Amino acid sequence: MWSGRFREPLDAEFEQWQRSIVFDWRLLPQEVAASKAHASALIAASILTNAEGATIRAALDSIAADHASEAGQALVRNHPTAEDIHHFAELALVERIGSLGLKLHTGRSRNEQIAADLRLFVRQQIADSIGALANWAQVLVEQASSAGDAVMPSYTHMQRAEPVLVAHWMLAYVEMLLRDAGRLRDCSARLNECPLGSGAVAGATLALDRSIAARELGFTAPTANSIDATSDRDFALEFAQAAATLGIHISRFAEEITLFATAEFGFIELAEPFSTGSSAMPQKKNPDLTELLRGKTGRLMGAATSIATLLKGLPLAYNKDLQETQEPVFAVADTLEGMLNLLPKFTRALRFRHDRMSAAAQSGYLNAMAAATYLVHKGVPFRTAHEKIGNAVRFALEKGAELNDLTLDELRAFGPEFGEDFFAAITLTGTLDCHDVVGGTARDRVKQALAAADERIVALTQEALHAGA
Repeated sequence: MWSGRFREPLDAEFEQWQRSIVFDWRLLPQEVAASKAHASALIAASILTNAEGATIRAALDSIAADHASEAGQALVRNHPTAEDIHHFAELALVERIGSLGLKLHTGRSRNEQIAADLRLFVRQQIADSIGALANWAQVLVEQASSAGDAVMPSYTHMQRAEPVLVAHWMLAYVEMLLRDAGRLRDCSARLNECPLGSGAVAGATLALDRSIAARELGFTAPTANSIDATSDRDFALEFAQAAATLGIHISRFAEEITLFATAEFGFIELAEPFSTGSSAMPQKKNPDLTELLRGKTGRLMGAATSIATLLKGLPLAYNKDLQETQEPVFAVADTLEGMLNLLPKFTRALRFRHDRMSAAAQSGYLNAMAAATYLVHKGVPFRTAHEKIGNAVRFALEKGAELNDLTLDELRAFGPEFGEDFFAAITLTGTLDCHDVVGGTARDRVKQALAAADERIVALTQEALHAGA
C-alpha cells in the first residue's frame, strides 16, 4: 500500500507484530458498508461511472457474504499478506474485479476508514446493548411484579434499616439500567457523524459530497473537522466508560445475590443451571455466575482505563497508537454481550425465600422510623421523637422484645403521646405505607412505579429495535 517510498522491505518480525488484521478482521462488515458509501460519493464526483460503481458495490457484497461464516472469518484473520482489514478488502476486491478495485481508494485514507469503521461498530454494539438491557430490565420488572407485597429488609452500612417491598429493591436496579441505557444512547448520538471524506488529516483532495456517504451509513452529518475526525476516539472511550458504569451496576447486583444466597442470609435459592459444585466438598452449591460477573466487570473498567491512557498524550492527528484502542473496544463488546445474554435467564431463574425475607424485615426494630413518624404526627419535634423511640428501643432490647411487644403503659414511660393507634402505625404494612412519596416503598407507590417502569422499558425496546435496524 505504501511501498513506493521505501527501498528496503519491512523486518519480517516487525511486519507480523504490527499487523492489526488479527483483531480488526471483525470490522469487515463495517469496512464493506463504508467502502460502498465511498463508492457512491465517487460516482457523484464522476471518478467512477455508474457501471463501475455497481461492479464495485456488488463485489464488496460478495466479499462480505463469502466471509460471514466462522470459516470465512478465519480466512480473513489468517490472511498471509493483508496488514489490516482495509488492506484485506482491497486485495479481495482486486482479486474479484481486477484493477478497477484499485480505484476505490481514490480520495480516501486508512485514517478515515478506521475512524468510520470503528464508529459503525460501536454504534451497532450500543444498539445491541440497549436491547439487551431492556430485556434484563423487563425480567426484573416481571420478578418484581411476581413478588407482590413480599417484604425484605433494606440495608444501610450493611445493617438492617427499614422494611421495603422486594419489588422496590428490584426496581432500584431497573433505575440503574435505564440510566445505563441513557449513557449509551448519549454516546451513540455523539459518535453519529461520518468521518469519510476527511482524508489522512486535511480532508479529501477531491470535491466529494460528504453528505452522500453520511446519509448512506445512517450518520446525522459529516464530521466538522478533518483533523479531529481522523484522531478522535472519544466515542471509544465513552463507550468503554459507559460499559464500565454498567458493569459496576451488574457487579453490585451480583454481590447482593451472592450475599443473599449464603446460609447466613438465606433469602435466595440459586438455580442449579447457573451454579457449580466443589471438587472437594460434596455439599457445596457455588454462585459462580455472580462471582464471574463481579470479576468480568474488572475487564470493562480496565478497557476504559486502557483507552484513556492511550489517548492522554497523543498529539494531533492520527498516530499508530490509536490502533491499540481497537482491542479494548472489542473486549468491551464481547464482555458485555456475554454478561447481558446470561443475566435475564439467571434473574428469571432466581427463587426468593419470602418467608426468610419477611421474618428478617420484622425483627431488629426496623419499624423504629415509622414509630418516630407516629410521634411527629402527634406534634412531637422529630429530634425529640427520635430520642424517645431510641429510649424505647433500648428498653425493648433489655427486655428482649420488639417495639410492638411493649405495652402501652411501658411506652408512655417515654412520653404521653403514645396511644392505642401506635400499634397500627408500626405494623409491617403501616411501616411500608408511611413512605407514601414518589419513589417510596409504600405499596401503592410501588405499584405505580412498576407500571411506569414497564412503559419505559417498552419504549426502550422499541428504540433499540429501531436503532439496530
